[in-house]
Formats: sequence, structure tokens, C-alpha cells
Amino acid sequence: MDLSSLIQTVLIYALPVLFAITLHEAAHGYVARHFGDDTAYVQGRVTLNPIKHIDPIGTIAMPLLLYFATSGTFLFGYAKPVPVNFGRLRHPKRDMVWVALAGPASNFVQALLWAVLLVVLAALGVQERFFIEMARAGILTNLVMWAFNLFPLPPLDGGRVLVGLLPWKQAQFVSRIEPYGFFIVMGLVIAGVVGTLWLRPLITVGYAALNLLLVPLRLLLG
Repeated sequence: MDLSSLIQTVLIYALPVLFAITLHEAAHGYVARHFGDDTAYVQGRVTLNPIKHIDPIGTIAMPLLLYFATSGTFLFGYAKPVPVNFGRLRHPKRDMVWVALAGPASNFVQALLWAVLLVVLAALGVQERFFIEMARAGILTNLVMWAFNLFPLPPLDGGRVLVGLLPWKQAQFVSRIEPYGFFIVMGLVIAGVVGTLWLRPLITVGYAALNLLLVPLRLLLG
């Protein structure tokens, strides 16, 4: 792997990734506090300080290892999960849905903001490759996090949304998967199931939604 290429990629993605994971985790804690659970707030996790959310293995070591091992074709990482005591929420089953959705929602909003930056840079005639590539990286990173975390299997956010929406009996069945969910998801990722049947279609929808939302801005700047 070309070292200069790696350094350039890291520099382009560093800021978007830090914002993506920091705001994702902080959003979970903030919404949990709003609905009655201040566990994350008491532990100092409702913060924009990325150091509080970085997991040395999941956020740094694993992505770098996978980048080298797969020549940049497959990347995966995770932040330190925000602690949420669902039993302390005022309406645990219902509020769990909003707490879970907060993370992916923050990523979609960030993707939109990076897209706005890209449109503004183009309108201003800025051709600096670094900033353009960073904006594109911000869009892609956040859409991937948005789509991946919505996968309907616990412990991912989509799994918790599913548990919150299902009737009690079915919800309890799905929640029992959580201790093994990470390994199941990883197996599905490696097998290509998640990428082909979930990530690509959802990311395509995400890009289409962003383009639709940016129409007024393009008309204004055009």
C-alpha cells in the first residue's frame, strides 16, 4: 500500500469520521437524557469531545488493519457505545425507538450539511481537491453510518428500533439475539449480504434524498 496515498486518505476522512462518530454517540446520550435516563450525561458522554467516544480498537486499530488487509476495499469500525439504561426511560419501549434513531438521524443531517458544503464550494468555483474530497468523504461516511446502523438486528440501532416497535412477545425474541448480534452482522457483512441487500440500496436512497433536499439551494445559487 502506497504510504503517501494512505496518509492522504486518512487526512481527508479524519474530520468527517470524527464528527460522524462523535455526534452519533452524543445524540444517543442527549435523547436518552431528554426521555429520563441521564446515565450517559453523568458519565460525561453527552459531549462533542471526540476523545470521549473513541475506542482504540474499534475506531483506530480495526479500520487501519482492514484498510491494509483489503487494499482499501473494505472498512469497518465503531465508537465506544454510549451507556443507556433503558429501564430509566419514562416509557422504555417507546422511548427506546427515539434514542436508537437519534444516532442515524444525526448522521443523515451531517451528510446533508457536507452536501451543502459541496454545493457551495462548486458555486464559489473552489477547485481545491482536498476540500472537495473531504466534503464527498463526509457525505459517504455519514450515509454509510446511517444505513449500516439502521440494519434491523440488535445491538445495532435498527435492531433496537425493531424491538421497540414489535409486540412484547416478538420483541423479547429479537432482544435475545443481542449478545450474538455483532457476530451475526459481521458474518453477514463478510458474506456480502449486508452490502448487497441493505447498504447499497439504502445508500442509493440516501443520495437521492440528499439531491432532492438540495434542489432549492442549487436553484438559489444557480
